[in-house]
Amino acid sequence: MTPSGTLPASTTDAPDSPAARAVRRVERECGSGVVVRSELERRAVAHDASHYLMDPAAVLRPRDETEVGHIFAAAAAHGADLTLRSGGTSLSGQAVTDQLLVDVRRHFKGVEVLDDGARVRVAPGVTVRQVNARLAPHGRSLGPDPASETACTVGGVVANNSSGMACGTEFNTYRTLESMVLVLPSGTVLDTAAPDAEQQLRAREPELFHGLLRLRDRVRGNRESVRTVERLFAMKNTMGYGLNTFLDHEDPVRILEHLMIGSEGTLGFVASATLRTVPVHPHVATGLLVFPTVVAATNAVPELVGSRCATLELLDATSLAVSQRTGLAPPAIMDIPVEQQAALLVEYQGDTAEAVQDLGRAAAATFDTLDLTGPVSLTTDAAERASLWTVRKGLYTTVAGNRPQGTNALLEDVVVPVEQLGGTCEELTGLFDAHGYRDSVIFGHAKDGNVHFMLNEQFDDPRQLERYERFTEEMVDLVLGRGGSLKAEHGTGRIMAPFVRRQYGDELYEVMCELKTLIDPDLRFNPGVVLSDDPRSYLRDLKTAPPVESEVDRCVECGYCEPVCPSQDLTLTPRQRIVGRREIARAEADGNTELAARLRREYDYAGLQTCAVDGMCVTACPVHINTGDLVRRLRAENHSKVADLVWGAAARSWAATSAGAAFALTLASHLPTALPVSATRLARAALGADAVPAYSPELPAGGSRRSRLTTPPARPGAAPDAVFFPACIGAIFGTVQGEGPSTSEAFLAVCERAGFRLHVPEGIDSACCGTPWKSKGLPTGYATMSERTLELLWRATDAGRLPVVCDASSCTEGLETMRGLAREHPRYSGLTFVDAVTFTAEHVVPRLPQDARIDSLALHPTCSSVHLGITEDLLRVAHACAEDVTVPVSWGCCGYAGDRGMLHPELTASATAREAAEIRSGDFEAYASLNRTCEQALTEATGRPYEHVVQILERVTR
Repeated sequence: MTPSGTLPASTTDAPDSPAARAVRRVERECGSGVVVRSELERRAVAHDASHYLMDPAAVLRPRDETEVGHIFAAAAAHGADLTLRSGGTSLSGQAVTDQLLVDVRRHFKGVEVLDDGARVRVAPGVTVRQVNARLAPHGRSLGPDPASETACTVGGVVANNSSGMACGTEFNTYRTLESMVLVLPSGTVLDTAAPDAEQQLRAREPELFHGLLRLRDRVRGNRESVRTVERLFAMKNTMGYGLNTFLDHEDPVRILEHLMIGSEGTLGFVASATLRTVPVHPHVATGLLVFPTVVAATNAVPELVGSRCATLELLDATSLAVSQRTGLAPPAIMDIPVEQQAALLVEYQGDTAEAVQDLGRAAAATFDTLDLTGPVSLTTDAAERASLWTVRKGLYTTVAGNRPQGTNALLEDVVVPVEQLGGTCEELTGLFDAHGYRDSVIFGHAKDGNVHFMLNEQFDDPRQLERYERFTEEMVDLVLGRGGSLKAEHGTGRIMAPFVRRQYGDELYEVMCELKTLIDPDLRFNPGVVLSDDPRSYLRDLKTAPPVESEVDRCVECGYCEPVCPSQDLTLTPRQRIVGRREIARAEADGNTELAARLRREYDYAGLQTCAVDGMCVTACPVHINTGDLVRRLRAENHSKVADLVWGAAARSWAATSAGAAFALTLASHLPTALPVSATRLARAALGADAVPAYSPELPAGGSRRSRLTTPPARPGAAPDAVFFPACIGAIFGTVQGEGPSTSEAFLAVCERAGFRLHVPEGIDSACCGTPWKSKGLPTGYATMSERTLELLWRATDAGRLPVVCDASSCTEGLETMRGLAREHPRYSGLTFVDAVTFTAEHVVPRLPQDARIDSLALHPTCSSVHLGITEDLLRVAHACAEDVTVPVSWGCCGYAGDRGMLHPELTASATAREAAEIRSGDFEAYASLNRTCEQALTEATGRPYEHVVQILERVTR
């Protein structure tokens, strides 16, 4: 790690630079923890989802509005530029800088639901999905519905005036904003909901107050300006500043707050926004309409909009052909001999099933009048609807994931009047062909005239850069010639800043320039974004993608993985782990061996030691990257032969090793706490934190050998119904409170009550799912354990005839992985693994009484339950235990990851912090999960006794 007290390298190299002086002042006023010290992290945070890259002089992470004010003041005093960043999912280059990068994602997480969900007050670092999860119990959601809702934050949604598939211009941020707390470049903080907000603004910013009125009157007094503004803002439009506010609002406060929307951090900071919400319609019907041409499809848009559809997504011929190559498209597309066809994905929503049926019947009459290539049927089946949406959502995955190595995937958006959409798509396709862009799909929100298109480009090739410039100039002429806007919902950013004047004309461009100077007189906030007088500025600071390890080389740096990563608030996210490898590769390619060595040193802790390798990133990644695969590979490469030999020996004598670990825990539980704590602290200091687990007083005593488990026949003389594989973690860790049946004992008990007989195989004490070795990258031990465990289970199951049931979700997943990797023994593919929760939900619960349920239960799903697809089974068992079951809105991977939470307790503490706070604020009768180490993690984090849900089921069904 970068030593405390030193500045990031680029600031240190210029100690008298404005940025360096500003950073020193911030440190004096805010103390430690605001300035990012790690060279690796500073470079990793520089990357966002756009195709631009600049190395920030420093990264700052303010913890509250006061510290934001200190940063603004320091930047102003020393003349440093700054850029605000939250989720880093913007695509137009509006969140990169070579000066001060102010990261507000980590600490600005507040959400306050108001008026039973009718309004919500949100801080900028919260994702759209997280806000909607808080609103869901009220049947409400935010109006903006961007496709990146899992990762994009409200800060970016406000800064870009984001919209999405359904919200159009009616429910975007501009239309649903009620008020905001904003911080101006001068440091003035204004709550626009305050009764005296207008008086405050007039008193504290008189020049700004009167300047806004002057610009309002200037725009209104120019008929051509009014016509241009009304025309452009009748569509989705995020080019330039939101000048429509000068027509829509009278007083300076309302004008100012709406100018902040879509200003992309160039006018100040929105510390919180209060937004009106929209109702969620729970019943949905979806259908796919295929047309002979894109013009035929777009010509049908007005009629379909008139049928009251909620969404209407266009897919051009290339999109259909690309989706066919995935093999995931429904038959309606797979069977098309694609030439010029296009499709519209249409969806109808209602509050009741009957309402959706009525909409569908009315829509059928509209369908009959359209020029379709085949019949249309609307489906309400969730699986069928998901299959249809796979066509739309899989386009980015397919094109970006299969781009040539070293290229960047550009996702652009434009908007034209709906009547111009078909011709625009045809001409765009012609431009792709003329410039040699292959597989450049066109898709998007047809009812708004808003389409996206994708390009793969290699910016370190001068010829391709020239091609990109020629294409961009012709595309700009095309869109503006058809009366459109060059940005509909992605924001102007750097990519379209040089073209704002061309779209708006000189008069309105001058209004924007005067507005910028009025609010940010020194032009320090995000310079080069939204406005640029340099016609070629969009061609500078373009990102290149040096090849890295094959597991992650196809990463597009979108950031979708970040909100699900347990280390996101401690060290690095999956995106940052990947770009960290790219930064190392770039340093090596540049011959900067000193920098490469420093980055590698810092990567060991931030990139490797604190990765939980839980694989949650792959559940969010559009190109299906599991960063844990990279980390396991690097751990394997970094491990010494001694470590591999030691762990290999542990695998060969696993019965004794696991029994020894259990004995050590039991012994430690009987000693004064200070003794085992001090002993492990000394050992960690000598051998390394990544080698020796830390002892904590919250750890339980050891468990019992698995071979002691008995399986009396539920039906005398009957053959076993399944083979039971009790997880070894239950033998190492005893029960959370040191009493009552273990998870394995509880599971056998409920199975016996339900009339099922399970068989525990001989030699079980020596078997393991192999996860401890695989996660650490220790191949010798993993190979030993795989061969032993799979052969043991093959014999016990009668060559795969019986299913294997495991009572820890991570171990069930580990067994499935082990089977999948045993390619040299294909017979093991016949083994079937079932988690105990699934077996219980499907077979046991229906046979047990459910009249003694407890009142309330807090439930923690796990990363393994997500990967296995058994979270619904977990909920079924939980509801058999309790009248009321609560899954925390903020639940996520606990980061314990086998022994990772003992090696690096700070990882688990960070990963569980928000969920623990949510749990401690409630009152529940019991607490449950489905994996012993996760239960331990939540017990330590919350101070509440978490146990396996089957243990609770066993108690309530006695």
